[in-house]
Amino acid sequence: MGQTKPLRVVVTSRLYAPEVGAAAFRLRALVDSLVEQGADVDVVTTKLPTGFTDLEPSYRLLRWPVLRDSGGYVRGYIQYLSFDIPAFFRLLVMRADVVVSEPPPTTGIAVALSSLIRRRPFVYYAADVWTEALSATSVPGVVKAAMRAVEGFVLRRATMVLAVSDPVAEKVAKFNVPAPQIKVVGNGVDTAVFKPDVVSAQIEKPYFVYTGTMSEWQGAGIFIDALAVVRRQFPDAEIRFFGQGTDEAKLKDLAAAHAPGAVHFGGVVSPAEAASWIRDALAALVSIKPGQGYDFAKPTKIYAAAACGTPVVFAGQGDGARVVNENALGVTSAYAIDEVAQAMCGLLRGTDLGRDARTAWAIENASLQASGRLAAAEVLAVAAGKMPA
Repeated sequence: MGQTKPLRVVVTSRLYAPEVGAAAFRLRALVDSLVEQGADVDVVTTKLPTGFTDLEPSYRLLRWPVLRDSGGYVRGYIQYLSFDIPAFFRLLVMRADVVVSEPPPTTGIAVALSSLIRRRPFVYYAADVWTEALSATSVPGVVKAAMRAVEGFVLRRATMVLAVSDPVAEKVAKFNVPAPQIKVVGNGVDTAVFKPDVVSAQIEKPYFVYTGTMSEWQGAGIFIDALAVVRRQFPDAEIRFFGQGTDEAKLKDLAAAHAPGAVHFGGVVSPAEAASWIRDALAALVSIKPGQGYDFAKPTKIYAAAACGTPVVFAGQGDGARVVNENALGVTSAYAIDEVAQAMCGLLRGTDLGRDARTAWAIENASLQASGRLAAAEVLAVAAGKMPA
C-alpha cells in the first residue's frame, strides 16, 4: 500500500505572525498544530510592513501586497478588499482539501465563494462576531445591515465554524447555523512568552498597562478619566498604552486634556516586550463599554495578564467580568469613572499575593497551544471528509 498523502490546508488571513495581534497569534498556533499533525499547509496573507523580520517556517507562507492605512495597518473596508479580492482569485487556482478563513466577513465571503466554485469545504474561525462590534461604531446603518447579511451568509455556508468561547458560539447560532457545525475550541495566549519571569521593564513610577486594540466598543478612555481621579491621591501613577486602533487619536487627546504627562503611548510592540510591561504593571486594564452588544467578549488581555501573574482591572460587565471574578484574576468594576478609580487606588494601596495562582490558572486554562491543537483537529476532520453530523 502506498503512503497516504497529507491533507492540504490553506489558511487565509489579512494578519499573520510576526505582526502583532490576537488573530496573528491564534492562527500561528493553528498552523503550527496543523503541521505537527501532518498537514501540508499554505498560508495566504499580506506582505509585512516595514520593520518586521519574517518567519522562516516549514510550511509555505505566501505574502502579497496590500493597502495599509496611515498607521501601517490593514484596517478599513478599502484595505480589507485590497487583500480579499486578489485572495479570491488566488484561492481559485490553489489546491486544498479545506480552506480556513479568519474575519472580517469580507475575507470570509472571498473564501466562501471560491470554495463554492471549487466545491471544497471551508472553516470559519470566529474569534468574535464582526457585526456585533460594528454596533458600537458610527458606521451607517445600511453598511451594518449589508455586513450582517455577508457575515450570516459566510457563517451558514461554512462546513464548520470554530468559536473561541461559548458566548461567541451562541452569537454564531443566532445566524441559523446548525449546532453540529459550531465547535468551541477556546482561546488563550502563548504561555511560553507571557510568563512571570520575563525581563523587567524597569520603570520606577507605579503604572497600569493597556495592551492591544483600542476601539470604540472597548472604551479605554474610562481609564484615563479614572487616572485623573487616582492622581489626586497617587500623583506618580501612570498608564502605558501599547497597541493601536480606531480610538487611539481620541485617547491621546483625552490624555492631554485630563492627565498630561501621565499617559504614554508606545505603539505596537512585540509579544515579548508587551509581556515585560505587563509583568511589572500594578494591573492590566481591560474594558468593555456596556450597551454595545459586545458583553460576551473575553479579551485576550485578561489571559496575557494572568499568564504574567499580573492582576486585571476590568471595567464593564458580561463574560469578561465573570472570568476575572470567578478565577480571582483581579478586580472588576462598573463602567464608571469613580468605581474604576477606586479599583485602581485599591491596587496602589495593597500588596498583591496572587501572582502564582494566576499564572497556574493561565497555564491550565488559557494556553494558545492547547486551543490551537483543538482547532487543528477540527480542521483536519473537515479536510478528511468527516463532516459534522
